[in-house]
Amino acid sequence: MRSIRPSLARRHGRRRLLAATGLVAALALTGTACGPDEDKAADGSAATRSGTSGTETSGSDRIEIPADIADRLKEHGIDVDKWKNGEWRNWDKDKWLTEAQDFVNPVIEGLWKPERMRSAEDPDKTISAKDAAAEQGVSDPTPSPVGATREKTPYHRHAAPVGKVFFDSPKGSMVCSGTVVKDPRNPGKSNLVWTAGHCVHAGGGGGWYRNIAFVPAYNDLGKTEAQLGEATQREIAPYGQFWADWASTSDEWIAGGAESGGAGAPYDYAVLHVKPETGDKSLEETVGNALAVDFSTPAAAKAGTVGAWGYPAAAPYDGLIMHKCVDRPGRLSLSPTLPTMYRIGCTMTGGSSGGGWFRVVDGRTVLVSNTSIGPSDSTWLAGPQLGRGAKAIYDNMSEQYGAK
Repeated sequence: MRSIRPSLARRHGRRRLLAATGLVAALALTGTACGPDEDKAADGSAATRSGTSGTETSGSDRIEIPADIADRLKEHGIDVDKWKNGEWRNWDKDKWLTEAQDFVNPVIEGLWKPERMRSAEDPDKTISAKDAAAEQGVSDPTPSPVGATREKTPYHRHAAPVGKVFFDSPKGSMVCSGTVVKDPRNPGKSNLVWTAGHCVHAGGGGGWYRNIAFVPAYNDLGKTEAQLGEATQREIAPYGQFWADWASTSDEWIAGGAESGGAGAPYDYAVLHVKPETGDKSLEETVGNALAVDFSTPAAAKAGTVGAWGYPAAAPYDGLIMHKCVDRPGRLSLSPTLPTMYRIGCTMTGGSSGGGWFRVVDGRTVLVSNTSIGPSDSTWLAGPQLGRGAKAIYDNMSEQYGAK
């Protein structure tokens, strides 16, 4: 997935530098004070979904399918045992669940091994120069590229809420970025992750992706591929893996999302509710913090300095290192009938899609957008404005699934 790379023309250099420094410092405060739990199991076992009446278990592989998920699979004519044993790889139209109520994502223990994570590719979302320039009367001038910089390590101290979203698609194993966000109805115990819609659903003509899991602070020490060959499980996934037991994205993305973003791009956002593979601590308690979401849709000119965080995976990056770009956003219009998107200069590539965009409001770092699309030359990124539609999805996730 090709993220959009937002970056703006340089204005008031010193003021911009100070604002950027403040944003980076504020985000750094979201890390945990003492780091990941030293006693966390290296592999963990499959978690059952809270609030279910029981599970169906395959004795040989120890994969547990919560009863309510098993029932929903059966409703779609899917044999649970076959699903656990590899039927999930069947992407025939009749097996590809599409509607909002169809999402099912049973835990498959041990599926996301370190080597499988490293081989996951970005779901490319590249927009053509023609489309990007279609409405220049509304769009602001194309921003100058802003070089992505590496986040400081260990990530759990400098950007603990940021992580990677792994999932399977018809094209193979894929990867995006995501952010731990607060749950208003479960303060201090959030299990919510913000990402892009195209990281959970293929959009028009497709359906829900499978085996969606979130790994906060992935590759905590920023090791190279060669070094990761001997890395411990805790260094690769310091907080463990959290599987999505529910996902929500916009109706607009489900209906109009496309390879290049399409008409769904301005609505390209999603919220995951996750559960740990092992243990019962919430995601927020585990990583030590979560970020509030800003649904005020500030005009680009009034949004101030914005930073995008993520794990770019397409060349020249390899998806192993967390990066960030800081810039002042402008507007991108894909059509006069669609909401404008935020756009910043940034050289991050695919894999950073879904990563949070942050700004500081009254001294607090808040999530204001997420990476959605970008051009083939990877010079800028664009993300949706998060307004009433995004807030409705977020509130519904908190109300319906937050306490589970």
